[in-house]
Amino acid sequence: MDYIWSAWEYIRWFGKPPLKQPWRDVPWGRRRENLQRVKDYQPHSEAQHLRVLLHGPPGSGKSSFINSVDSALRGKTTTRALAATAYDCSFTNTYNSFRIQRDRPGSHYPLVFSDTMGIERGSGTGAEVNEIKLILEGRIREGFKFNSGSPPSAQFYNANPTINDKVHVLVCVIPASMLDLMDERSFRKIKDVRDDASELGIPQVAILTKIDEACNVVQYSLQYVYRSYWLKKQMEKVSVMTGIPMHCIFPVRNYSSEIETDDDMDSLILSAMRKIIDYGEDFLNDQCAAGDDGTQEIALNQNMEHA
Repeated sequence: MDYIWSAWEYIRWFGKPPLKQPWRDVPWGRRRENLQRVKDYQPHSEAQHLRVLLHGPPGSGKSSFINSVDSALRGKTTTRALAATAYDCSFTNTYNSFRIQRDRPGSHYPLVFSDTMGIERGSGTGAEVNEIKLILEGRIREGFKFNSGSPPSAQFYNANPTINDKVHVLVCVIPASMLDLMDERSFRKIKDVRDDASELGIPQVAILTKIDEACNVVQYSLQYVYRSYWLKKQMEKVSVMTGIPMHCIFPVRNYSSEIETDDDMDSLILSAMRKIIDYGEDFLNDQCAAGDDGTQEIALNQNMEHA
């Protein structure tokens, strides 16, 4: 059972009182509803699945977020996307995609999560912006090695991408605990990727991870996440530095040391996934409408409202 802090204790330990009311509608008590919405999702278009591309600095929790969504949907902790801790450089160095298995063997949710190498400051390190742009366009196949110093070989270049190869939602994963340590060059790369996605009309979301490491009170109880003054400031900082609006930024706690799933952790993860699906589905529907009548520019402008 979560410990309930008194206002006096909160101020004594954390310096500022908690906000009197959560500043965002909280997902507590709606885990089953959000879980069912995500489980029931099917693309209402010619696409076979919704492709979600994750990018962000090394150690931000991109692979861990994929594992956390997998855990929340399957009701058990998983580690299919290899992740590491205490890495100053990216642990992931090849382009890989993951699908989440349903209860029935051989059956998967229509969600594809594509993982990338971390974005690092400066050129010649980490995933390059031009590499991520090719992925957004569906022109890079799985297995491509990032930052190889040369363009994709014929083996990994897709000259004729279909709607299933292209990215439908771009997710920027940023750790709340490391936000103040990130420099302007890293954020410049992130904004360049966002600009490329915006040109393609792809909606964008930010996931703020490691909120328990960044805010002690949230470590004791996740239900303080939207009452934490400090976390709200961190989310506002992410919005300013990346250009992603606040309503598209979602704090989560990834599974790491846990061996069983947790309702509060699932609630934040599934709430974020529900919005990712909503934005991605709008994009897919607009793309199909644009393909039917040629109003590509209108469709892209509509999707820019999500960015």
